[in-house]
Amino acid sequence: MFESLSVLDQVTINFSAAGTHLVNSILALIMFGVALDIRLGVFKEVLVKPKALITGLVSQLILLPVVTFLLIIIFHKWLTPTVSMGMILVSACPGGNISNFMTNLAKGKTELSVSMTAVNTAIAIFMTPLIFKIYGGLYVDYMAKASDNLLQPIFIPLGQMFYTIFILLGIPLTLGLLCTHFFPKFSKKISPTFRKASMALFLLIVVMAFSNNFDLFLKHIQWIFLIVLIHNGMALLTGFSFASLLRVNRKERRAITIETGIQNSGLGLALLFNPKIFPPEMAIGGMLFITAWWGIWHIVSGLGLSYSWSKKPLD
Repeated sequence: MFESLSVLDQVTINFSAAGTHLVNSILALIMFGVALDIRLGVFKEVLVKPKALITGLVSQLILLPVVTFLLIIIFHKWLTPTVSMGMILVSACPGGNISNFMTNLAKGKTELSVSMTAVNTAIAIFMTPLIFKIYGGLYVDYMAKASDNLLQPIFIPLGQMFYTIFILLGIPLTLGLLCTHFFPKFSKKISPTFRKASMALFLLIVVMAFSNNFDLFLKHIQWIFLIVLIHNGMALLTGFSFASLLRVNRKERRAITIETGIQNSGLGLALLFNPKIFPPEMAIGGMLFITAWWGIWHIVSGLGLSYSWSKKPLD
């Protein structure tokens, strides 16, 4: 398996400046659409009783990166450096933009899901670079050095990641919240359109990610599929187990589970396409394929789990 995946560590991302700007614009539009669904009123109950929100944030921001790194340690003999770094990048991203819909379908607490999405997205400006820096640094310092397959050192530019995420998440989210606050009727009217368009736009990002190396992806899909399957499964299990351990109610448990397992891999792809963070000459094929396939698979797993829960009573 390692020998098979090692070829991905030699793949560079061939992406034009125009393509990079398009991906960034798409992600910004998606995040603007996410903000259109956020009403300040939904925070009241969650903030009055913050246990579930704190539980969810700990699950996603602390436990998921830890569990990811433990998976990398356990399976390090079979994982290549760029595949491992791709798993770390995904775990560092905030919740995905479709988690609120999935929580609603699953009869979970939608208010909690929306609150987690809003808070996670807002603090991702700081947390995503920090998490990637910490665990990516640990991997490079203590694990990748032992591998002859690390073709080049991986430098993690914390400042540039912070700046990029602020532009891609912070500004669109702020504009969306302002639109919702000052033009509530207009926001409510266009929100469904943005929600539907977000799915199509995200899939466009994934297609663009695979376009130059699709044959290579098909060749290694079985291993990429297995890695993401295990990683995403552990993310969902982490959210469910931690929420159960802290004894939040079932609606809240479903929301936390879904939020922990649905990551904004579109942000991960946007970071990978940024030449100031990952220079074009850097071979990071494993990161690209893991991040892009996660974006497809978490839709399948999230919808499957949500539909299953929708058929089960809460009591």
